[in-house]
Amino acid sequence: MFFTLSKLLGFFALPSNALISIGLVGLMLLCTRYTRLASWLVVTSLVLIAVAGLSPLGNALILPLEQRFPPWDSSRGAPEGIVLLGGMITPDVSSARGAVALNEAAERITATAELARRYPDARIIITGGSSALIFDEGTEAVFAVQQLEALGVAHERITAEEQSRNTIENAVFSRLVANPKPGERWLLVTSAFHMPRAMAVFRAAGFPVEAYPVDWRTRGPVDMMQPFVSLSDGLRRTDTAVHEWVGLFAYWLTGKTATLFPAP
Repeated sequence: MFFTLSKLLGFFALPSNALISIGLVGLMLLCTRYTRLASWLVVTSLVLIAVAGLSPLGNALILPLEQRFPPWDSSRGAPEGIVLLGGMITPDVSSARGAVALNEAAERITATAELARRYPDARIIITGGSSALIFDEGTEAVFAVQQLEALGVAHERITAEEQSRNTIENAVFSRLVANPKPGERWLLVTSAFHMPRAMAVFRAAGFPVEAYPVDWRTRGPVDMMQPFVSLSDGLRRTDTAVHEWVGLFAYWLTGKTATLFPAP
């Protein structure tokens, strides 16, 4: 039930979906006696879409997420294991094309392959099942294993966790698979903007991991005032940031995590 509600909440929490919905309601009301309200809704929708898509809003929202956890410090030595969160592969396209289809978060898997070469004794857990509500698009972990092997990582080092459907289950199931011993050091590889929420749920699951953020979407504070040239790029950035903030708040509000905005 929580999974279904969280997916629905995630859909409606995307600003682009909400703003387009406002405009569509306005268009439908144009044929009724509420033409004044209809016109107001359409104009409001267009203005807000322009603000969300062209202004620096998306960068301003995502930057605190990306800056929260610094790059990993390798001076403490080699880790015993690496947990790679899914989200970098499009399973349905991969299934249809018979080839691994990486998306814009591909750095998650390339960074993991690099870590695997640097630390040849580290175990690797890939966590990511199917998050589809209706149509089964296949499990991402299977394709991630294929890609890591293609990048030179030995099959026997990799464990695929295929049951998890969201970040909470990523943490719970990964801990069961890893069965970390006291004193072991495990890295968590995911996008920088997703790291606060991921660290919050791994801590709640009792799995002490160290953040290894990758896939930054901004250059840093300089992008706080950087507008977008493409409306679609700005909307995508705003959607991504708001989705993470809503997820952080929802997990904390429902008691899934102990801290609203976890720190290093």
